[in-house]
Amino acid sequence: MEGQTETGRQATAAPSPEPAIELRGISKAFGPVQANKNISIRVMPGTIHGIIGENGAGKSTLMSILYGFYKADAGEIFISGRKTEIPDSLAAIRAGIGMVFQHFKLVQNFTVLENIILGAEDGALLKPSISKARKELRALANEYGLNVDPDAVVEELGVGMQQRVEILKALYRQAQILILDEPTGVLTPAEADQLFRILDRLRAEGKTIILITHKLREIMEITDTVSVMRRGEMTATVKTAETDPEHLAELMVGRKVLLQVEKAPARPGAQVLEIEGLSVTDDEGVERLKDISLSVRAGEVLGIAGVAGNGQSELLEVLGGMRAGRGKVRMNGQEIDLAIKYSDGKGRRARGIGHVPEDRQREGLIMDFTAWENMVFGYHDDAEYQSNRFLMDNAGIARIAQDKMDRFDVRPPNPRLLAKNFSGGNQQKIVVAREIERGPDLLLVGQPTRGVDIGAIEFIHKQIIGLRDAGKAVLLVSVELDEIMSLSDRIAVMFDGQIMGEGPADSANQIGLGCLMAGMGGADTQAMDGWRISEAAAPETPAQEG
Repeated sequence: MEGQTETGRQATAAPSPEPAIELRGISKAFGPVQANKNISIRVMPGTIHGIIGENGAGKSTLMSILYGFYKADAGEIFISGRKTEIPDSLAAIRAGIGMVFQHFKLVQNFTVLENIILGAEDGALLKPSISKARKELRALANEYGLNVDPDAVVEELGVGMQQRVEILKALYRQAQILILDEPTGVLTPAEADQLFRILDRLRAEGKTIILITHKLREIMEITDTVSVMRRGEMTATVKTAETDPEHLAELMVGRKVLLQVEKAPARPGAQVLEIEGLSVTDDEGVERLKDISLSVRAGEVLGIAGVAGNGQSELLEVLGGMRAGRGKVRMNGQEIDLAIKYSDGKGRRARGIGHVPEDRQREGLIMDFTAWENMVFGYHDDAEYQSNRFLMDNAGIARIAQDKMDRFDVRPPNPRLLAKNFSGGNQQKIVVAREIERGPDLLLVGQPTRGVDIGAIEFIHKQIIGLRDAGKAVLLVSVELDEIMSLSDRIAVMFDGQIMGEGPADSANQIGLGCLMAGMGGADTQAMDGWRISEAAAPETPAQEG
């Protein structure tokens, strides 16, 4: 008889496993702002569970509660079926939870081993702890493919390796549950792929992983289940195999979102920026730019592709007046003095150059100043902001800032809020609004959507294309190949401070661009019509990094 064993007793299905994590009715407010509203979520063991949402949706707050950084105003936490109080991060670690933050929590002048044992020493004598950590580190590296030199000083490691150290720290503390907050925000595409291989291996070994990200490609590629948050609430939890990027984007934003940039063909005009033989040597004598020659016309976007650290940052810094260089740079036909001894951002703005820097918090904003103050920095001497020749019209500036915040959808639209109290995406909108609203002849844009959610990405992309369509020139630097290919009219690829190739975006392909980013030429690059490939591009094997 169906459903019975041979002895006639009713067969019973194996009990479902308890969730590795269950949050019930979690709420958290910061003053009048309700960051989390009655959130419940179940994360099953041995799975990768994605959490997505716009900037300010409450994702990081929720995970900070789980890790003991914040205490919930209401709600309960269950770990493997047992109600668990997590008043601080030590309690979270004891409960088997580890967290890798977007901005790493490592002591830069300590070695890898010293960072691993920091806070987990076995006693006053460090030698036994270091010996034990070295042995366990070797075992973890073999088991999960997390190879890192244990004696390397952290500040000498790239960001991909530093992230491995953070993961190793959590695993060394016996973490069974690993939370990763925007883990690929500072990684190159190749480093992100390597991270996913590591996460896949961790999942196969029974670890439970929560992945906070705004990148839909990553969600679709690596997760088993995805939960969507919007405005502090959990709006949906779905099996990843049963959804698609368009549906997830709509759940995140509450409306349909264009995942592809819509733009008319470029109509290039006069040459705005001309660069000839530009070279830069840093304070340690290392040549970061090597005889760069480029041009950008009015009404076009020139995208600079490349793995981070290959000279793109130095290029933006020279053009933005933040670093000296050698060679010739002409703006609208007039040569710019490159031998500066101090920042010349004001001089560049006077030439019609706007600049959205790569690091919004360090270079684009003063975090302890208000939004309205940040929205006029660099332009505060303009006549429209003065009440007389001695005083600024602060009330008028605040009104102008309010108008910009409304039009650029900055949330909350409060010009008197400190910059540090906005989410990363809204901080970026403040910088973008300040620079684009001036209608510069040339806009320098570095990593325009780093750490920005899908709705803000769509908005920022539209603003960049809108500036192009208004007849302005745009120089775009991004490590996101999809962004470079969808926004650019022409693309130049940088490797080791040199231009490896340059050509029209519509004939480029990801394989060919990837080869040039690694310093290689070959068949894939030769197939890109209209491209000029540098002789510096090795025909078959990557050029060695200096």
